[in-house]
Amino acid sequence: MAKILIADDAMFMRASIKKILTEGGHEVVGEAEDGQDAVEKYAVLAPDLVMLDITMPRMDGLAALAAIVNANASAKVIMCSALGQEQKVKEAIGTGARDYVVKPFTPQKLLDAVNRALAMP
Repeated sequence: MAKILIADDAMFMRASIKKILTEGGHEVVGEAEDGQDAVEKYAVLAPDLVMLDITMPRMDGLAALAAIVNANASAKVIMCSALGQEQKVKEAIGTGARDYVVKPFTPQKLLDAVNRALAMP
């Protein structure tokens, strides 16, 4: 069971991801509404994995990813993107994201990405 932090500005999306992860045997240790909140909560909660939306207010997912990876080079982060954000996804992988899922995703696609990321050294 992994401890996971979810960062998404849409409450329904956080709730949906949380339900999938908990039913998949993981523990959601925190939720963030934007990138700044995610960076602050990452420092306090030290989760095993972060689910990070790309498009968020205050600080977007790419800036939050950079801050998290800067604080912990071995951080495991999965980006959530909307269709048409391929360039941002490539940028995120280059910055240190372990994987990504494109919304809308199936529960199995999300859990597969989580399990792949957790299995990485």
